[in-house]
Amino acid sequence: FEDFAQPNAMPLLSRYRDKICCFNDDIQGTASVTVGTLLAACRSKGVKLSQLNVAFVGAGSAGCGIAEQIITQMISEGISPLAARNQVFMVDRYGLLTQGMEGLRDFQQKLVQSKVALDSWEIEGDYASLLEVINGAKPDVLIGVSGQAGLFSEEVIKAMSHHCNTPIIFPLSNPSRQVEATPTQVINWTNGKVIIATGSPFEPVEYEGKVFPIAQCNNSYIFPGIGLGVISANINRITDRMLQVASETLAAASPLANTGEGELLPPLIGIAQLSKDIAFAIAKVAFDEGLALALPDEEILAKIERNYWQPEYRQYKRISV
Repeated sequence: FEDFAQPNAMPLLSRYRDKICCFNDDIQGTASVTVGTLLAACRSKGVKLSQLNVAFVGAGSAGCGIAEQIITQMISEGISPLAARNQVFMVDRYGLLTQGMEGLRDFQQKLVQSKVALDSWEIEGDYASLLEVINGAKPDVLIGVSGQAGLFSEEVIKAMSHHCNTPIIFPLSNPSRQVEATPTQVINWTNGKVIIATGSPFEPVEYEGKVFPIAQCNNSYIFPGIGLGVISANINRITDRMLQVASETLAAASPLANTGEGELLPPLIGIAQLSKDIAFAIAKVAFDEGLALALPDEEILAKIERNYWQPEYRQYKRISV
């Protein structure tokens, strides 16, 4: 599924994901690549994702899909489902998704914060604004999937830096004219102490003599490998664990996490090997979950190679007539 309207995307995925082999790239692909990028950022900081608070701006199907996969990852790291949900804060048009807020969709209801948890916060309106969430929850991670340019104001970004030495800030909306804040703004407002990734391509930013490469959190890191794995291993369903292992495989390829320098994500020119690695990883999960006939490693690797498309062009020469 691609580009389904918000009222349809999550209900259709929920209806069919356990009946047929299907995948919604806007929800699951975006979530998987974002979590993989977050895991790479966490590794570079020497922390676990489950140790962090995460704030979102944008609680549509994409934002909530990312949030749910973050929660799944946190739980896999050893914390309880309740603790994980208490560490994720979703800000939408009217403010923080809060218990008792009217008009929420089913997938948003699971991500509300209880009013009791907000008792100590300073909130002027009915629901906490983004800045009030930053000051109240003190998140380590800020993710934008709102499609609204400029929502990450200087005040918001500086509030993030005030309580977090090196915040992780992902303005993911695209195209670039709709980004919540540009990389240049984020880097300037944090004095260069930030880990950043965007949804649109941006040129590297130079700040005080240092060049900051800007990772593009692009779904093309994930969906080719998932498709390759499904085809090569004859997988009949795509599960949360497969998406999780795809994220972990992407994080393991991070130059910054592995060497302490370079880009947060591997270059897209290396997508071929990454896709094969993801395909193999999800095939192994499928075998464990009984969703594909188990094969020896050598055989599945051979099937992945056979199914991987290689562009081959005929040689030709122009003949004058």
